Amino acid sequence: MSGLGGLNRSSSGVVIGMTQLQLPSITTPAELAQQTRRVCELVGKARRQNPAMDLVVFPEYCLHGLSMDTRDELMCRVDGPEVEQFRAACRKHAIWGCFSIMEYNPEGNPFNTGLIIDDQGGLRLHYRKLHPWVPVEPWAPGDLGIPVCDGPNGARLALIICHDGMFPEMARECAYKGAHVALRTAGYTAPIRHAWRITNQANAFCNLMATANVCLAGTDGTFNSMGEGSIVNFDGVPLVEGGNQPDEIITAEIRPDLIDEARHHWGVENNIYQLGHRGYVAVAGGAGDCPYTYMQDLVAGRYRLPWEDRVSVTDGTPCGFAPPPPAGDRSAG
Repeated sequence: MSGLGGLNRSSSGVVIGMTQLQLPSITTPAELAQQTRRVCELVGKARRQNPAMDLVVFPEYCLHGLSMDTRDELMCRVDGPEVEQFRAACRKHAIWGCFSIMEYNPEGNPFNTGLIIDDQGGLRLHYRKLHPWVPVEPWAPGDLGIPVCDGPNGARLALIICHDGMFPEMARECAYKGAHVALRTAGYTAPIRHAWRITNQANAFCNLMATANVCLAGTDGTFNSMGEGSIVNFDGVPLVEGGNQPDEIITAEIRPDLIDEARHHWGVENNIYQLGHRGYVAVAGGAGDCPYTYMQDLVAGRYRLPWEDRVSVTDGTPCGFAPPPPAGDRSAG
């Protein structure tokens, strides 16, 4: 089904390459500039590796590594020089690209940001990670929702980042907004390996949506990232899985037309439709109410777990971060 990694591409297919980028160590603006050039070189590698490739995806932290350094001089802007180089690389090699930056935020902590750029260098999607990996990450929670964009060859694309994929609501929102493919970029390390695999597969199956997932790979001298890119079909079955070789680009072909066919014609296990049409065999059109207390409480601003008062880790102090300022006061960010 994957057409030998996209080498035998169909007219309806989208060939995606997931880059298991070598984990960098970035401590200075000069190193950030060098890493930007390195990522752009790998855009060229992707094009040379597979002339049929439509989209090359880089992991979270592809520029900044895992230091969690929030100094202003290391932060990027969407209209800054790093992103301009990404845009130029996509134009030069006539390929879509997905990239990661840590985005300067004048009102508080930086955002962990993902970008999708088309083959003409146009910015098509700007996403800020909704669920930073607390208590480890210092990034501000995203404020742009989960955007979806039209991608190559009729594919609708969404992007979520790392820990986002552990929340089934994230993948469901991608599919609910029409995405054929949810990209998931990550910097995870080996302890998360099992959860990474099963959530990538569950996110696909539960939403009749392909998922394309990739981590950094190799070591920076302190951390080891695991690589393990995967492209999972809409039935939850992996089309391709990577190991931990740094800078390897794994590829597969996704078929948006077959995803649409399943969404339109499946009866059994068309779960994203059935969520809003419960029991349609017994009730005309199915029940469309919301029986889920947690959803109702979250919307009403009263989300509270039965064990809320016993949760012991509720800020970043175990990982060396200062407590955040009081809600509404961002001056200390």
